[in-house]
Amino acid sequence: MPSTPPRQSTCSITLVTPPLSATSAPAFGKVFAEVLAAAPIASARVRFAPGAEGVAKAIIAPLLKASAAADCALILDGDPRRAARLGADGAHVDGAGEALDEALDSLKPERIVGVGGLKMRDDAMTAGEKGADYVMFGEPRGAAPPMALELLLERVGWWADIFETPCVAYAESIEAARRLARAGADFVAVDDAVWGAPSPAEAARALHAAVARAAAEAP
Repeated sequence: MPSTPPRQSTCSITLVTPPLSATSAPAFGKVFAEVLAAAPIASARVRFAPGAEGVAKAIIAPLLKASAAADCALILDGDPRRAARLGADGAHVDGAGEALDEALDSLKPERIVGVGGLKMRDDAMTAGEKGADYVMFGEPRGAAPPMALELLLERVGWWADIFETPCVAYAESIEAARRLARAGADFVAVDDAVWGAPSPAEAARALHAAVARAAAEAP
């Protein structure tokens, strides 16, 4: 994945991991590899459980191997220096302030810098103007108060009509992902809709089919 992804005519998939710890990561790594083998996944955002930062290298080692084999960019939450040190493809930070400035200074142009936690339209515009590689609307459950789907659809449509910086939209379900892709999202970000399914690999295939169908439905 290039350090500055081009705007694309179809929507791609990014997966958001559950918060991982040293104990949960080995089993998750196996499921992660199965999902990446089941459907095209453009990128994956890795979240860490509280207190797990010190074992980040062990947590992401199997994920790096699987993502490299599947041509999937691996993006780490939080400290951008950790992303560079561990060989990840980039970092995801919250807000358009100092954290974003630090990430841009330390990672660009070699690595991806994405930003979420953008509550206001002005925040997203500022992030885009500063040079973020993508802006994310909506957040995984527990990370922030959820954004209603109708508001999220409106925000994605507004961004897609005006701005060139790619946008990622968080989807709580496969149907929400289809609607967000149809609204103009460059990427849909999914977590529990895949990881919480009886078969995450089957869910990933269904997600890919739904997003591909949205391209045909787009006005």
